[in-house]
Amino acid sequence: MTAPVDIEPPIDAFRGDRIYLGADHARNERRTWIVAGVCLVSLVVQVAGGLIFHSMALVAGGLHMGAHVASMVVAAVAYGVARTYAADQRFAFGTGKVGYVAGFANAVVLGVTALLIAAESVQRLITPEPVAYQGAIGLAGIGLIINLVCVALLKPQTVHAHDRDGDLNLSAAHLHLSADAVVSALTIAGLAAGSYLGWTWADPLAALCGAGLVGHFAWRLITRTGAVLLDMTPSAELSAEIRARLEGDGARVLDLHLWRLGPGHHAAVVVLETDKSTASAHYHARLNGLLGLSHVTIETRDPRTA
Repeated sequence: MTAPVDIEPPIDAFRGDRIYLGADHARNERRTWIVAGVCLVSLVVQVAGGLIFHSMALVAGGLHMGAHVASMVVAAVAYGVARTYAADQRFAFGTGKVGYVAGFANAVVLGVTALLIAAESVQRLITPEPVAYQGAIGLAGIGLIINLVCVALLKPQTVHAHDRDGDLNLSAAHLHLSADAVVSALTIAGLAAGSYLGWTWADPLAALCGAGLVGHFAWRLITRTGAVLLDMTPSAELSAEIRARLEGDGARVLDLHLWRLGPGHHAAVVVLETDKSTASAHYHARLNGLLGLSHVTIETRDPRTA
């Protein structure tokens, strides 16, 4: 026979509002919209310049920036949706995962963009086209500066205990722009090699290398966001700390499920075996103050009555 399950911990021990948004939610939402506007301007400039100067690397940077505009809008809308429906009781564990859905979608878009850039770059390697190097280098330099400014704007501010991933919606947006900064740097190198060394193949090769890096970044982000959406255990350290705090006085953790609810927030369901008539509230109290743990359910079992 099992003891009654304590469905909710005391409100003074863990969050009682079931709103599991990140600590910097409002800041991140605001800055994501700002960056979306900056990226839109950069997109128009780079694509126009690439067509005028016949630079594949510059066009690639512009196309990649187009993916950024879409990803920034998706990320910003996700923040808005999560905030608007944060208290909606239809969401059993809040809306903290909305951003992870957006991050996963943006990672897929980033991967598709890498494939498109790679395909066009291979075509340009096979069939080279003349490039107006000096004008293209200038625009690529401006694009790099814009990317670096946007990367700084979207830099995560809060480091969450027991949560290395943090706000993956912001991370997805930040990764998009970081990847584009790398592509911009490679673009400048390829254009310079073509202009000063006569290596006409350097421009599309730079774009191809950039596509490879972007694809790598996309795969990393897909695996990270996918792990959250599939409720994989997010932190071995936090799991170990929960076990250490609960076990003792004859108590033994039989089962422990830990998953992420949102940036900096985790939920845990624990089954404890103990022969003492201790209320589960006692074990909730042992977890008080454990950073990153926002929702706990504890069930106690007496081995003598099993």
